[in-house]
Amino acid sequence: MFRKGGLARLEEEIVVCARCPRLRTYCRRVAREKKPQFRDETYWGRPVPGFGDPRARILIVGLAPAAHGANRTGRMFTGDGTDGAGSSDFLARALHRARCANQPTSRHRRDGLILRGVYLTAIVRCAPPANKPLPGEIARCAPYLEREMDLLKDLCVIVALGKIAFDQTLSLLSRRGASLPGPRPAFGHGVRVAWGAGFPIVLGSYHPSRQNTQTGRLTPAMFDAIFREAKERAKERAKKTGGF
Repeated sequence: MFRKGGLARLEEEIVVCARCPRLRTYCRRVAREKKPQFRDETYWGRPVPGFGDPRARILIVGLAPAAHGANRTGRMFTGDGTDGAGSSDFLARALHRARCANQPTSRHRRDGLILRGVYLTAIVRCAPPANKPLPGEIARCAPYLEREMDLLKDLCVIVALGKIAFDQTLSLLSRRGASLPGPRPAFGHGVRVAWGAGFPIVLGSYHPSRQNTQTGRLTPAMFDAIFREAKERAKERAKKTGGF
């Protein structure tokens, strides 16, 4: 059971979580062995809490921390590359263009990044081997995302990055009482799932991984369109319902 409290209390709970021994062992090993270019840094090596604006109307859900990204820096979508081509900077640039971030980079926990109206989180809070969490690990981590949804009182839209995040988000909302439209929506870039009053709209987006961004599967223009729609839908939903 979770102790009652705000996002700060939830962050404390996440950081000390030990529900998934395989993931904890892997994160500690990565933090000990390190990547050569980061050998002089102290890795975070623990579960990574969410990050962003506590008054967020938009929740961005990824899969899991990167082994040498958030597992190193301790902040979601932060530091997975120093060349500007990693998913963290690709996302930060998009949020900056959307006027949801004060700067176009996300390199370390004390880089001054401030998010406005947006909160970043993930399905799994520990970096998984080969970036593939097991179903049981996803299930054990799901209550943290549920708790964040409860605490983000103004939430109107969820942007799910990638198929796993999209499917898990739909399943979580369904368990909370939302009625899925039939047939069950299939993941795709730009797919929108509207549940009606009381539940946030879900938008699907390709994940800003190098595999997607460097092959042109996900372009800056495509990503911008997602956040433009997310802001528009959040504004509409907030007017109608006062948030989530």
